Amino acid sequence: MKANTHPEYHDVIFFDSSCDFKFLTRSTVETKGREKMKWTDGKEYPVIRIEVSSESHPFYTGKHKIMDTAGRIDKFRQRHARTTGVKAAAKE
Repeated sequence: MKANTHPEYHDVIFFDSSCDFKFLTRSTVETKGREKMKWTDGKEYPVIRIEVSSESHPFYTGKHKIMDTAGRIDKFRQRHARTTGVKAAAKE
């Protein structure tokens, strides 16, 4: 196997600063010169700050906006009926 073909794979803490949520995982993201944070096991790991995680994303938190699809469908049908009515009258 060739040497130096794969990136370094190491433990990092992903930190969602919007809701103070962090999780420890492994990643190939370069962390040289980045800040470090102490984890619950007492060891220090490099930190990668993220803006959105499962704790802050509206889809996962249940705070997502629900579209009124029924109202949109009715509006489309009304517009479609007007245009088809005009076309039918023009043909006669």
